[in-house]
Amino acid sequence: MKKLQNLLKSDRPLVIPGVYDAIGAKIAQKVGFDAMFQTGYGTSATLLGMPDYGFIGATETIENARRICNSVSVPVIVDSDTGYGNALSVWKLVKELEAAGAAGIFLEDQKWPKRCGHMQGKEVTLQEEYTEKLGAAIDARESKDFIIVARTDARATEGLDAAIARGLQNKKTGADAIFIEAPRSMEEMEKIGKTIDAPLVANMIEGGATPMNSAQVLYEIGFKIILYPLSVLFANAFATTQILQELKRAGTTAKLAKNVVTFDQFNDLVELPKFRNLENRYKSQSKRKNFK
Repeated sequence: MKKLQNLLKSDRPLVIPGVYDAIGAKIAQKVGFDAMFQTGYGTSATLLGMPDYGFIGATETIENARRICNSVSVPVIVDSDTGYGNALSVWKLVKELEAAGAAGIFLEDQKWPKRCGHMQGKEVTLQEEYTEKLGAAIDARESKDFIIVARTDARATEGLDAAIARGLQNKKTGADAIFIEAPRSMEEMEKIGKTIDAPLVANMIEGGATPMNSAQVLYEIGFKIILYPLSVLFANAFATTQILQELKRAGTTAKLAKNVVTFDQFNDLVELPKFRNLENRYKSQSKRKNFK
């Protein structure tokens, strides 16, 4: 497995898609991404059918991380929301996520119940409280290869300068990467890139508050991690709607046959040939033992 710390030091942008289940993770790995992000919104939406509004907790996050991490061999960074409690809760969460196979976390400074960073009505905690949580996360990790991304949502509540000040403090505390959520223009993003000398996160959400741009452009103004957390979720919701509408209308999906993978292609995605080989191997072993 490639180390996230090494990926952060490379001389190119690190484009990371959001995933929320094992099959999506396997597809992202097959396509060739070097790392992926377990999205909190995707977890809430697919496990509960509910928005990113503080409905999931540590249990859902850890269990989903374990399934996703077990399905792939590239680093998985986990959206850990606010840490689901105080500094001790964060300490325990990091221990459990690292044991589950996660390669890092995003930790944010919203008050609970949190909400998606591109929604209205956010509130942030005092910086002192967040610094305690961030320090606990840093102390809890067993490996320095486990990265901790410090996210602040203060742009929406206190303004850009206050958000940058929080980002600088989070870097001083020891975060591996800094995430100023939801800047509203390229000018704001350029200011973040010029002010904070650290690996920075650009969060690209289709229809969100931050203007979309290419990974290379964002990298050139100072951003290292180019995150697309909801693209897969949105695309799957669109495709599901399309094929179900066609099935309801026509009573068949034949018209959209070219829009879906084939049965054999899907079996390859979930590695059916590997399990058939294992099955045959164990049958052969059993026959040899019975023969003896």
